[in-house]
Amino acid sequence: MVPGPSRSRFGRGTDIGGNRRGLDCRRNADAIDFGQMKLLVIGGGGREHALVWKLAQSPRVSRLWCAPGNAGTQGEPLVRGGAAENVTIGAEDIGSLLGFAREHRPDLTVVGPDGALALGVVDAFQAEGFPIWGPRMNAARFESSKVFSQEFMRHHGIPTARSGVFTDPAAARLFAHQLGGRCVVKADGLALGKGVIMARDLSEAETAIQRMLVDRMFGDASREVVIQEWLEGTEISLHALCDGSHLQILPSSQDHKRVGDGDQGPNTGGMGTYSPTPFLSSGEWEMMAHAVLDPWLAGCHAEGIDFQGLIYPGVMLTANGPRVLEFNARWGDPETQVYLPRLENDLVEVFLACINGKLDQHPLRWSPLHTVCVVLASHGYPGAVERGKVIHGLADVELLPQVKVFHAGSARLDEEAVTSGGRVLGVTAWDTSLSAARDRAYAAVDRLCFEGMQFRRDIAAKGLAFVPTL
Repeated sequence: MVPGPSRSRFGRGTDIGGNRRGLDCRRNADAIDFGQMKLLVIGGGGREHALVWKLAQSPRVSRLWCAPGNAGTQGEPLVRGGAAENVTIGAEDIGSLLGFAREHRPDLTVVGPDGALALGVVDAFQAEGFPIWGPRMNAARFESSKVFSQEFMRHHGIPTARSGVFTDPAAARLFAHQLGGRCVVKADGLALGKGVIMARDLSEAETAIQRMLVDRMFGDASREVVIQEWLEGTEISLHALCDGSHLQILPSSQDHKRVGDGDQGPNTGGMGTYSPTPFLSSGEWEMMAHAVLDPWLAGCHAEGIDFQGLIYPGVMLTANGPRVLEFNARWGDPETQVYLPRLENDLVEVFLACINGKLDQHPLRWSPLHTVCVVLASHGYPGAVERGKVIHGLADVELLPQVKVFHAGSARLDEEAVTSGGRVLGVTAWDTSLSAARDRAYAAVDRLCFEGMQFRRDIAAKGLAFVPTL
């Protein structure tokens, strides 16, 4: 039995006005005219394009905005007619987002990026009675603070790596030395998915500590660091929707974080992914997921954290069982791009069930198809990149069956799509087998180009190399 709320050092689940999650928001969500819904999606990356694409398939949606959106979200067709529209408001400009909501009265707002969640966009919208999907600031700390999540795992018995939390460089170096130098150094705060350095020896560990704690390579985000032991095993992405009381576990997927083939080079926000993974049966997946998420949800209840949204722990499958590497408090990117093509539910209904505490009444239905997403990035990513490079081949690829190009770092310039960031496109394909889906994805990739385009050629190779034991 899950324990009830109690006061603790982790803090209670309060909104910015000091109240529990607003009943007005739930009442407003219950009163929506489902035939004429207006939706606002916050964010402008590949994840947000995938959300817009899936939400646009709902017959409930009559109008859909994306702030700020990208070249793909603008004009994404709605199933009932019309198209999605971009709004030139930044995802972290909460004041302007609220102003837009007051003027246009969206029936549901969906938050994509971690930065907006960490700044309390959900709290702000709820305080004015706007139905919004995503965790509040109090719950978003699972991602916005590595220190908080590491201490939460230790306190509630969630399997994780041996670790320490440091602000003093000398103490951090001593701990790294105790781990033999082979460790993982993580900035406490948000760093666009790049605040993790894998140190293979003591020299690399000391350099990482110097860059984070002394040089402050991530600014205030690296005032404090978590150092974890290096775990050996297979890393997977675990996603689960949560309405505060109930969980709906998504299928397995595997991300590719390093920039180069064979997992070489620096960490990125993700260079590609696929779903499902072949090395865990559905039964094994469920057992592993509950071993991680059951104590997490019990801990949330014990600490008064009312988590409504999506929780995404990165998990390492080790010889000693699953170990959580870190938590994310939103849809993964590019995992969203392989999950949503497989989801058979109306995503609007799923999000409203999360808000209304009725997720258990909406079991998720998944297509048996396999999906693969290959990310096309700008030259120099994950470092500084040049922008404004014309993207060629999009119209050609749009004609391919069972393929969808999700835009991320793109924009429109004189009626042409151009690059505007590090990760530019996510080319997703689906088919009846992993190998066929992968072939479709790379066949589409080969029809696309922009100056300096880089991508990995080995997405899903680990899955294809898996040989099941009898």
